[in-house]
Amino acid sequence: MVGLVGVVVLFSLLSDRFFTLSNFVNVLRQVSMQAIIAFGMTVVIISGGIDLSVGSVFALSAAILASTIAKGGSILLGILAALLVGAGFGFFNGFVIAKGRLQPFIVTLATMAIARSLTLAYMEGMPITGFPSSFRFIGAGDILGIPVPVIIMFSLLLLMFYLTRYTKFGLYAYSIGGNELASKLSGVKVDLYKISFYILSGVLTAVSAVILTSRLNSAQPTFGVGYELDAIAAVVLGGASLSGGKGSVLGTFFGALIMGILNNGMNILNVSPFYQDAVKGIVILTAVLVEREG
Repeated sequence: MVGLVGVVVLFSLLSDRFFTLSNFVNVLRQVSMQAIIAFGMTVVIISGGIDLSVGSVFALSAAILASTIAKGGSILLGILAALLVGAGFGFFNGFVIAKGRLQPFIVTLATMAIARSLTLAYMEGMPITGFPSSFRFIGAGDILGIPVPVIIMFSLLLLMFYLTRYTKFGLYAYSIGGNELASKLSGVKVDLYKISFYILSGVLTAVSAVILTSRLNSAQPTFGVGYELDAIAAVVLGGASLSGGKGSVLGTFFGALIMGILNNGMNILNVSPFYQDAVKGIVILTAVLVEREG
């Protein structure tokens, strides 16, 4: 929270175009896709895992969504196909990690490469376009002046907050991440819950892919590059521990806001793209250190 306030104050002082309602709405619209992915990543990290495949699964979900709709399928069918891709990869990740007793880093690194390769082969390196105009409402529409992606993001934030705070699903995520052996001895079906955590991550990644495909009115083979790093950064900035057992989706939301505000503020200030990643890295390290000291 300290880091978020810090970057808001900094950019407000550096530019009079930053601290405006329209700009904050724009930031929320831009942040929504990364935040939704990060919500799923939060549960995985709390449980002691990690999911490096989200960027590639994002791209493949978008490709399947776009091709289904472009070939005459309904919007609903396309969305369901995308969600199935996300859920399928999530299940595969969770199953191999749980049953194969392999490290999440290795498994999801492998599926990251697999999903990216499948995306490039399926799309043949070309974008997919040709959707009905009604499809654009999901990513570019608004309700009472509030962008639809922002409404979806806050709806999922409330849902994830409830799941992680008030259900066994969330309780067991913390339990498994804190002490997996103790959870097993307590009768928790650890393997089943691990699989469900990765399925959730995959499904939320696909939801985000639907939003971006709708917003841009196309699916690109390069979709999702680096999204796994942005999601992990948001979770860590939100106070989660990469060793598991600690974190919250609310903290992740604030972490995603920090990332979004950094991008937005630097663009307003015309900071060269060559330096933006370096600045983000420095701010992330500083914010995490401040939070830890606090």
